[in-house]
Amino acid sequence: MNILGTSLRVCVADLEAAIAVYERLTGEEALRFRRGGVAVAAVGCFFLMSGPEAELSVLRKITATVAVTDVDEALTDLQAVGADIIAGPLPTPIGRNLVARHPDGSVFEYVDRRPG
Repeated sequence: MNILGTSLRVCVADLEAAIAVYERLTGEEALRFRRGGVAVAAVGCFFLMSGPEAELSVLRKITATVAVTDVDEALTDLQAVGADIIAGPLPTPIGRNLVARHPDGSVFEYVDRRPG
């Protein structure tokens, strides 16, 4: 699997205020989308998330988002090392994703920018 980078997940109460801070810190403009009932803004290497606590509590369990060239290749490699695939691969607004629990218990989201 070819890992391109990682994104950190930050749950915030006030998305608009957080966007202003992270845009200033990164020098990048936010890309906004929704994931269920959660509003998300991708700013540089950060995913800012705001929404109902029930949904945020699930998202908080994911350590980080790992960008890869191909989610299908990641799936093969993750299965080969004994990871538990929790969700996906599924289409998202920016590509495809899957969520996996590594053998050590860590949970990561893997995403690519390929059409679903």
